[in-house]
Amino acid sequence: MNADQLRSLQAPLKARYAETPQRAVITLSAKGKLGDESVTCKIETGKALVEAGLHPATGGDGIAACSGDMLLEALVACAGVTLKAVATALGLPLRGGTVSAEGEIDVRGTLGVAKDVPVGFQDIRLRFDLDIDATPEQLATLLKLTERYCVIYQTLRRPPSISISHAAGGG
Repeated sequence: MNADQLRSLQAPLKARYAETPQRAVITLSAKGKLGDESVTCKIETGKALVEAGLHPATGGDGIAACSGDMLLEALVACAGVTLKAVATALGLPLRGGTVSAEGEIDVRGTLGVAKDVPVGFQDIRLRFDLDIDATPEQLATLLKLTERYCVIYQTLRRPPSISISHAAGGG
């Protein structure tokens, strides 16, 4: 896909959303089914069924996907797609590359071993290794716009409010 193709694909969407802003608000969703006898949750991704479970550092067997890994994978996927779209829109010849993310979690927090240790990632590092011919200014613009428009990156940087509800039944 080149810049003109991307613009022609997105132009009617941008026009529609500018004319009717409420149509730009979409709802994404995820659903999982709790494991019957194991400490797992099966996630319906729309493409495949992923079974998430405990990381081996917290008692898991390593067979099920770790939700922390899945969070980093979502960040890498979103950043990679966004970077490709921005490079295309800018007409920068991006031949290839890799996107990687890593972060530290002190599992004493989630295991309740140390009450003063926060639960979750303390630091996350996102890295781009690109095969591209670009000036330093073009590269800075590419990365600045990727950061600006990457949904997962921006969500992690500025967390939304999250509410929890429940329903319980049985006897």
